[in-house]
Amino acid sequence: MEQHKLDKNILFIATSIIFFAILQLFQTHFIYQHDVFLSQPWRWWTGHWVHVGWIHYVLNVLALACLPFLFPNIKKKVFIALLLILPPLLSLCFYLIYPHIFAYAGLSGILHGLFVFCAIVSLKEKPERNFAFIVLLCILGKIAWEHFFGALQTEQLIGHPVLIQAHLLGVIFGSICAILSLIFRLNVMK
Repeated sequence: MEQHKLDKNILFIATSIIFFAILQLFQTHFIYQHDVFLSQPWRWWTGHWVHVGWIHYVLNVLALACLPFLFPNIKKKVFIALLLILPPLLSLCFYLIYPHIFAYAGLSGILHGLFVFCAIVSLKEKPERNFAFIVLLCILGKIAWEHFFGALQTEQLIGHPVLIQAHLLGVIFGSICAILSLIFRLNVMK
């Protein structure tokens, strides 16, 4: 990987890690909460950028840090755009479809959307097609597993229930964004 791409990857990762860590320090002010959905709209985004604890935070930022290396041809501004577009979509679904969800914190739904987006748009690139297909199969297998058998062992690791609906919504909206980018021939690749 050339130095310029590596520098951009490190800058994206470091900025994300620091930004999410700062928010984590004030987590109670940023989690998604159903009862303040309309009066505190910043939580539509920040609820997905904070975590239930530091172990949860570390797991999610590690997964985010892998993205630019697994999909090096996706522009960093696309990652940033999706980190801004996907959270309010998921939050709106929580509010309208799952009103029983009182509180939520975590990036995992957004991560599922990011990985699916990257895999779908990478299918058109011959050198990346096989890897992208494997990623899609793994994510779809994970979603199916969660639907039929529940969350993986993550609940014991982070000490809180995993909201598998967030994963499914992330996959749905990540897929929609990828398909729209292909239909409108948006330049998401380097």
